[in-house]
Amino acid sequence: MIWLLALTVWITTSAGVYLALSRDVFRCVFGLGILGSAVILALFASGRLGSVQPAVIPLGETVLRDAANPLPQALALTAIVIGFALICFSLVLALRLIQRADTDDSVALRMSEPIPTDPVKPPYNGAEHEPALPAASPTSGGAA
Repeated sequence: MIWLLALTVWITTSAGVYLALSRDVFRCVFGLGILGSAVILALFASGRLGSVQPAVIPLGETVLRDAANPLPQALALTAIVIGFALICFSLVLALRLIQRADTDDSVALRMSEPIPTDPVKPPYNGAEHEPALPAASPTSGGAA
């Protein structure tokens, strides 16, 4: 069972990375969503997989023996809800970006950045804008 889940996590991760590195904006968003699902699967695998008993302590006992750990399940459920909200928000942003730029190619979107001579963006003047490094002072602790 653990090998099947490990294979599923690996396939999901590789598909998510493949889509996230795409030039298409929608594929990037869906790739990040699939990567989130891979993380949820890995988190779910951190609990016990083979146990089918609920995490309820029977009367007279103080320790759970063969029950599944409920914490990874609660974290996975929370991550699913947060991931779904993030994907919906990212899709709305991507749709708005595509409508304004008339393209969904990430390279073309990168080329739509302002030119260096744009009056809103301050110009880059080379060494004038570089931070000044403090001058190296000779150490006085050496041998004379």
